[in-house]
Amino acid sequence: MSTNVLRTADGWWVVRDSRAVRIDTKAVTTAELLADRDAVRETAASTETGTPVADLVALSPVTTPCRVVAQMVNYRSHARDSGFTGDIPATFFRKASGSVSGPDDAIVRPSHVNFLDYEIELGLVMGASLPVGTVVEERDLPSYVAGLVATNDVSARDVQLTKTQFYESKSYPTFTPTGPYLSLLEPEDFGHLHDLRLKLSVNGELRQDRTLADMIVRPARALTLLARFQTLEPGDLLLTGTPGGTALKAPPKAVEKLGALLPPAVKWKAFFKSQAKNPHYLRHGDRITATIATPDGRIDLGEQHTPVTDAT
Repeated sequence: MSTNVLRTADGWWVVRDSRAVRIDTKAVTTAELLADRDAVRETAASTETGTPVADLVALSPVTTPCRVVAQMVNYRSHARDSGFTGDIPATFFRKASGSVSGPDDAIVRPSHVNFLDYEIELGLVMGASLPVGTVVEERDLPSYVAGLVATNDVSARDVQLTKTQFYESKSYPTFTPTGPYLSLLEPEDFGHLHDLRLKLSVNGELRQDRTLADMIVRPARALTLLARFQTLEPGDLLLTGTPGGTALKAPPKAVEKLGALLPPAVKWKAFFKSQAKNPHYLRHGDRITATIATPDGRIDLGEQHTPVTDAT
């Protein structure tokens, strides 16, 4: 069974139901904790009563600096929403690790961003080095991936689309809420990844709800493709794409073809004028709830509660 680990300003904790037990470790970073799995296992097996989880303030269980890599358009439902047809090649982009924030921290919308979007994503936390040239088979996943986290790939769509700029649009501080739990997996847990269901709600309204069965490029294949050019190390984070249901939707094909004939400035002005009528973009005061879990609770990454606020 997986073991859920929580991080606070005071250290690392093993979560058991509604209580948490402090891990006796000197680890400061996620990589150091992964190198001290014996301490985690000892704590998980202890009979200590622990502290109510509700009394703890969770930080991101992925410490920074680290590499944060993300997959683009990796769910069939998201591909449909985005107007993609046919085969979709695996595509990766980087995010600044300074965007990583806690599971209950506010998402801060920069003053120049008018179209702020959400993307719930399953995060893979590396437990071993992945050198360039590595080929990862399904059976090899436990050798490279230590655990899982829930993440939200928050996106400034007006920056992303007008500048064709993924790095900036997804890298502002607070744009990668992560946690609350780092779910450390045992080898037998990997066979249950396809049962994981990603759910995201805004102000109680369900926006995203899909299992990994909707995923196009699964984790082992994604790591193999990424390793053609990118090394990963323990504690690094790979975001594996988001399902359909984001605020951004591709315009109808006829409108898209017409827009292609316009000068870029005119095209984007018209596009965002239409998007301004879309009530699903995030606004000051919104509250996002995000969960990733299997139906039987074997793997449960906890629940994010992130408010949205405007930069002052």
